[in-house]
Amino acid sequence: MDLAGRTALVTGANRGLGRHFAEQLLRRGATVYAGARDPESVDLPGVIPIRLDVTDPESVAEAARTASGVSLLINNAGSSTGASVTGGPLDDIRLEMETHYFGTLAVTRAFAPQLAEQGGGAVLNVLSVLSWFTAPGVSAYAAAKSAAWSLTSAQRLELAGQGTQVTALHVGYMDTDMASHVSSPKNDPAAVARLALDGLAAGEVEILVDDLSRTVRERLAGGVAALYPRSA
Repeated sequence: MDLAGRTALVTGANRGLGRHFAEQLLRRGATVYAGARDPESVDLPGVIPIRLDVTDPESVAEAARTASGVSLLINNAGSSTGASVTGGPLDDIRLEMETHYFGTLAVTRAFAPQLAEQGGGAVLNVLSVLSWFTAPGVSAYAAAKSAAWSLTSAQRLELAGQGTQVTALHVGYMDTDMASHVSSPKNDPAAVARLALDGLAAGEVEILVDDLSRTVRERLAGGVAALYPRSA
């Protein structure tokens, strides 16, 4: 897939990984709609800011009416409440699901007709190593990302008939505002965006950009004991 000349929509494009996606797509010759809840927060020259709150169905519908010719959709918008599924506020847990699962679902459904009109195009869903692994401090987030992983597989199967490539990106912590409290090693979001776009252009349907993601995926075959040896 040649990214030059394509029209892309990036959700959550006003900062972090989303901003790097938008910037690098511009460099590769794409036209870029930069989605954000507040379009005035988009400060990247050359993009087309567009109001988009992935948790608001009317906002999603309006974005689909406003943007045109989209052949590449990057579902990047995220939330991170730090909620636990056993003791965290239900509103926080719902926000994680509304953002990562229902938001990804709604935006993809809204833009699938445009992708079809452009010959199929592609969808890139930004997932996480936490699609496969969880911990108390991130359990609500991980549950939502796990749901989004299953959703991505379903979208890949169901959109294949219209020629749409659906790709999953798995990554550990990145050096962004969302992970500013994390002391563990973090990926450079610019490098993550570059590797993801390279993989997308090469037709890959699953992109793992760091050793942590590759290690955890390998341990899936070992079941619960391999992923959580202390609780086995």
